[in-house]
Amino acid sequence: MKQPGNDTAETVLKKQEELHNKFKFMEYNLNMKKNRLKNQIPDIKSSLDIVKHLVVKKNKTEPMSTRFLLSDNVYAKAVVPPTDKVCLWLGANVMLEYEINEADDVLMKNLDAAKKSLSQVEDDLLYIRDQMTTLEVNMARVYNWDVNRRKEEKEGKS
Repeated sequence: MKQPGNDTAETVLKKQEELHNKFKFMEYNLNMKKNRLKNQIPDIKSSLDIVKHLVVKKNKTEPMSTRFLLSDNVYAKAVVPPTDKVCLWLGANVMLEYEINEADDVLMKNLDAAKKSLSQVEDDLLYIRDQMTTLEVNMARVYNWDVNRRKEEKEGKS
């Protein structure tokens, strides 16, 4: 309250409310990122399992029969001959062809990066929640201080 620009409790509360809204916005964005990463990790693991299965089947001569996801709840049957290459969907309308071992490396790096990013997002969320709690307590203190100040002024005038 003694800092320059903090003339009234309403001014301080307004600044704190703005900061609180910023924290809520950041929390919302981090929660969205966390949900996206939580959905992305199982997809990467599934792709990694498929690549490892292709590694096992690559030296065999018989084709592999499989089903693949075409769209939501729509699957198609396919016969996949033994191969040394695999195409990975990287997102943003990008698909690249890799050697099977390269694809395994790329997927492992992506999985590690996604796990690290998820861990960082969870740490950031904890920090923001702590900051929001501290800010809410401070807002309550300023409000209570102002109520007591007004009460004292009213009693002093009476």
